[in-house]
Amino acid sequence: MASGDVLKHARQAAGLSQSALAAKAGTSRTTLLAYEHGRKSPTLETTARILRAAGFDLTITARITFRDTAIGRGRSIPVPDALPRLPVHQALATVQLPIHLNWSDRDRRFDLRDGQQRARVYEIILREGTADDVLTYIDGALLLDLWEELVLPKEVRAAWDDVIAGPRPDKVAS
Repeated sequence: MASGDVLKHARQAAGLSQSALAAKAGTSRTTLLAYEHGRKSPTLETTARILRAAGFDLTITARITFRDTAIGRGRSIPVPDALPRLPVHQALATVQLPIHLNWSDRDRRFDLRDGQQRARVYEIILREGTADDVLTYIDGALLLDLWEELVLPKEVRAAWDDVIAGPRPDKVAS
């Protein structure tokens, strides 16, 4: 995501107009407009200042990569190298899964605040989902909490075992 998109997203999420955010951040509306539309590139320090004014922090997170793991019968599933984390509002949202995941019950909504419904979604995603689906619907901490209760094929469970177990001391780089 480009810095202008990040600033615009933060401003809209905060419910601020360009004028209001510019005033809070100590910049002009025209400069903020130029940043949001990619006509000017703010420095990292400026981006952080504008984000703080909108109520956000500029942070870094490790990129999660996926490997396709064969689970038999010519099928493979994406398995991340680390457990993804979601913002609380996304991890506990009410979701309607896309048709490639929930083709038999297309209009069903799942309330992820409900443990049983969350378990059902996680089972579907782990068995049938893409890497993007994992990043969109699976929260690592909530997955760990449900792991023993999930009804999964043994091949899927085995494929996820290393990521669920977490880094082992003998595998951690120094």
